[in-house]
Amino acid sequence: MKLLLTGFEAFAGDIVNPSREAVEQLDALPAGVEVKRRILPVVFGEAAKVLLEEIRAWEPDVVLSVGLAGGRSAVSVERIAVNLADARIPDNKGNRPVDEILSADGDPAYFATIPIKKIADAIREAGIPAEVSNSAGLFVCNSVMYAALHAAKREYPQMQAGFVHLPYLPSQAAALPAGTPFLSIADDIRAIRIAVETIASRTIRKNRCLR
Repeated sequence: MKLLLTGFEAFAGDIVNPSREAVEQLDALPAGVEVKRRILPVVFGEAAKVLLEEIRAWEPDVVLSVGLAGGRSAVSVERIAVNLADARIPDNKGNRPVDEILSADGDPAYFATIPIKKIADAIREAGIPAEVSNSAGLFVCNSVMYAALHAAKREYPQMQAGFVHLPYLPSQAAALPAGTPFLSIADDIRAIRIAVETIASRTIRKNRCLR
């Protein structure tokens, strides 16, 4: 199974992004998984462009993107990406789209094609808080998830795609109001590893059945 795994650079004044740390530090992947990692810019348009270039150059079986959702208390496995950008804050180049369509020829929304409930259940069973989320937001994370799923529908029908959001790291939460939820980088890495294992178990088994 060829896996394109992406995280994001830091944004909004932070010097760290848990998605970057988890993607870069992830190890002990299942046998049969070939991974390519890419850290995306937190910039509307550019992030999706980089992602699509990687997809077209490498043609992965699975695209799993990881991002930060500060304020959430659990690892969020996203169900849906919508064809809209509406930024609460500027991206890393100062862009702040309001009610902008991401793709003129795209569907209003796309559902993730990775096994979202199985992933969330497996992460919880490992003792890490996890949930299925029905909103990937309207920032750059959503645009990347949408781009991957749009490409899957239009160009790569066998490719699976999905998105996982992580809470703040402890160092980030320490600078915010008391009670701000966080998750350790060790648990972030375990959660992403479990997500990859769950996807690989289904994908590799399916591919063997097709031979």
